[in-house]
Amino acid sequence: MHDAPRYEPLEASAFFTNGGSARTLVANTVARGMLRENGHLYQGTIDGQLTDMFPMPVTAEMLARGRERFNVFCSPCHGRTGQGNGIVVRRGFRAPPSFHEERLRNAPVGYYVNVETNGFGAMSDYTAQVPAADRWAIAAYIRALQFSQRATVDEVPADRRPELDTAPEFVPTPVPGQPGAPGTP
Repeated sequence: MHDAPRYEPLEASAFFTNGGSARTLVANTVARGMLRENGHLYQGTIDGQLTDMFPMPVTAEMLARGRERFNVFCSPCHGRTGQGNGIVVRRGFRAPPSFHEERLRNAPVGYYVNVETNGFGAMSDYTAQVPAADRWAIAAYIRALQFSQRATVDEVPADRRPELDTAPEFVPTPVPGQPGAPGTP
């Protein structure tokens, strides 16, 4: 076992007739768990057409997850409000379009999932970084951002309108090692 033969990946070898050290993959095979046949979930399409239907219920938890994922992956370019003025744009990179322009406000929600999945223009795809369910959560959050920019007071339920005049309570995040932080004497 001390002298067992071993090959580096893609190293030449006389073992196989093609001169490789490993067998080539069988054509058209897909790794277990990697078949993405559900176009609705993975591409934002139904029968090849972009859809406005979500493949799962849109809940408060989904929107919260979408906001968190949006802030991580999208806000560096698109900004926290989707205006297209993120930090990388302020550093000289090409500005993406605002999510609030009419063309994107009228786009089906599947459009956002499709762009996240496949990329578009200067934007690369995020398939490897963002799972399909999170791409839908981001799309739902984008819709909420779009709605928030044009909502009127009349669209707020009457019993919730008094909350509009009160500022949310600010609770600072404790910094480890600073007085008052958990675990600090």
